[in-house]
Amino acid sequence: MTWTVAILASAAYVDTPSRRAHPSTCTNAMLDITATYTDQYQITMSQVYFHKGLQDETAVFDYFFRDLPFGGGYALFAGLEDVLDAVAHLRFDEKDLALLKKEGMNDAFLEYLENFRFTGTIRAAREGDLMFPDRPVLSVESSIIEAQLLETLLLNTLNYQSLIATKASRMWLAAEGRNLIDFGLRRAPGLGGYAASRAAIIGGFVGTSNVRAGRDYGIPISGTMAHSFIQRFDDELAAFRAFADVRPHDCVLLVDTYDTLESGVPNAITVGKEMKARGEQLKGIRLDSGDLAWLAKEARAMLDEAGLEDVKIAASNQLDERVIKSLLDQKAPIDLFGVGTSLVTGRPDAALDGVYKLAFANNEPRLKISENIEKVNLPGRKQVYRLVREDGSFYGGEVVTLADEQAVDTMYHPTDEGKGLDTSLYRLEPLLETVMEEGKRTAAPRTVHEIAEFAQEQLNALPDEFKRFENPHLYKIGLSAKLRELRDTLLAERREA
Repeated sequence: MTWTVAILASAAYVDTPSRRAHPSTCTNAMLDITATYTDQYQITMSQVYFHKGLQDETAVFDYFFRDLPFGGGYALFAGLEDVLDAVAHLRFDEKDLALLKKEGMNDAFLEYLENFRFTGTIRAAREGDLMFPDRPVLSVESSIIEAQLLETLLLNTLNYQSLIATKASRMWLAAEGRNLIDFGLRRAPGLGGYAASRAAIIGGFVGTSNVRAGRDYGIPISGTMAHSFIQRFDDELAAFRAFADVRPHDCVLLVDTYDTLESGVPNAITVGKEMKARGEQLKGIRLDSGDLAWLAKEARAMLDEAGLEDVKIAASNQLDERVIKSLLDQKAPIDLFGVGTSLVTGRPDAALDGVYKLAFANNEPRLKISENIEKVNLPGRKQVYRLVREDGSFYGGEVVTLADEQAVDTMYHPTDEGKGLDTSLYRLEPLLETVMEEGKRTAAPRTVHEIAEFAQEQLNALPDEFKRFENPHLYKIGLSAKLRELRDTLLAERREA
């Protein structure tokens, strides 16, 4: 049984060989990632640190973002397993060193780079968890050069996958239990389509058309036919019969090449009846143009009248979460959605504004100054606690503390001194855990399907008001008294200097 059969047969989870046998991680499967997968200034800054004798200085950098994408009320954290896999194997190879020598790097620094390995610590939220603006999602603590050389790879991976996973989750919410398939490879930004297929699964999709991502990540693959296939035959019925003859176990027919209701659906019904007479089953039809809600209703009535009640209806063509919601609001009898462009491009936002900021160096907390206090980063080593109700649901707030704080009974508004919240009424769940220590992973890799299950658990625990598409509720991020005092003290010192 292929996945196309399974997803059209049921909206429930279906175990398949690909689910049981998939590899754990595969960051480098499509691209040979070495330490030059970075921006030039990361290396030039590292060169200065090295020649000034700062290469062993400990630094802490925080990854966080400032604005929620898509006007939504949450974001999903994705890409961590790929980051950890890449960091564990990150090296400067011979080609890298030859290039940098040509760029004027001297032999002493090149020798340092030749022996480069990440030996530090990474603390992060669990992949698939919810994340919110202006609080750490991941922290790197290592020598300043090691931390600097991780920045671009980390931002590149986490920003894109988190954006796509968040977009996918919004479609998952809109689909209300219907299955979603990633059709986006042909519209993706280059090799980004490979990572997008993984992120889509984390966000709630059940399969992909991307065969390579399916192979490497163990994602169920799905596909039907193109209009060109039907055009190649003398008539539509001949094309449908040829496809059903070769793929009777997995037959989904594209019905809009000529005329959906006058030709496509009637010919699909003919083939469906022929298959039924042979003891086979037409699994579905796909609509790819026109008024999808109306066509789905008409097609469903025609299929049912012909005794083909088990044939499912799939829809594609420029879908996103709002279109899917509209279709279902119109009671369109669509069983599966194939989504491409809007998914893999993160339309309309196109990028998550994740940043990587220095929080500790030279044994001191560090601060980036801004005229807008909301853009002043949080200094020092930190922890984040989520406020959880007794029933396990999320209150809708988190408090950022210094890492060594043991008890926090109040969280304060980051910028309004008069606002605070009694946190003793809730269970405080720590979110940042050590995932890499001394350059080695501290736990076994988690599969993309395990991450997806966790993501859905977290979304289910998030109150509905934060998941609205229109005017979602504001999730509260507060500071402990000690962290706020440290920030304000450093801010005052810098402004007086």
